Amino acid sequence: MQAPSTTVVSFVRHAHSPYVPNAERSRGLSTRGRRDAAAVTAHLAAVADVVVTSPFERARATVEGIADAADVPLVVDEDLRERELAGEHVEDFDSAVEHLWGNPAASHPGGESHAEAQERGVAAVERLVEAYPGRHVVVGTHGTLMALVFNAYDPRYGYEFWNTLSMPDVYEATFFGGELAGIVRTWVPPDETAAGAGSD
Repeated sequence: MQAPSTTVVSFVRHAHSPYVPNAERSRGLSTRGRRDAAAVTAHLAAVADVVVTSPFERARATVEGIADAADVPLVVDEDLRERELAGEHVEDFDSAVEHLWGNPAASHPGGESHAEAQERGVAAVERLVEAYPGRHVVVGTHGTLMALVFNAYDPRYGYEFWNTLSMPDVYEATFFGGELAGIVRTWVPPDETAAGAGSD
């Protein structure tokens, strides 16, 4: 009988990206974001067996250097994209987000509910765990989607957790036999006071 395999998934919340209204897919990294992305590359290149990323430019730009440095595949997965907050720019971002955390089935006009985003995010992660048994997978994604995935396994990962995330941030999840065994943060920002909390 084959022993259950252990798959490690390092979730990378993208580095700093200047907000541009209605440019969720295309906005890239700031100067600080590019500097921090290089630090993320140094942090994970030695362990990565494959890099899988959201199609959004800020997520891809944060992790593509890892794939290059480790000489491993870079795979784009649409289901790792950020939760779509609304169809148009939202003026009061903080209250709009807090409302969704408190009401997972709710959505803003043209947007996606947290329940919907969580379902596709968890499905994407489960596919990766099944596809890469015994490997270390680096996932380039977003603050809200990452928090929602963790929340599906452990409700302690909620609004307060999301609001403390830095930009970038790295959390390592270990799956044993396909089941989550634990989550630990492996990233210490160069300057915690410059953390980009409170933004997608």
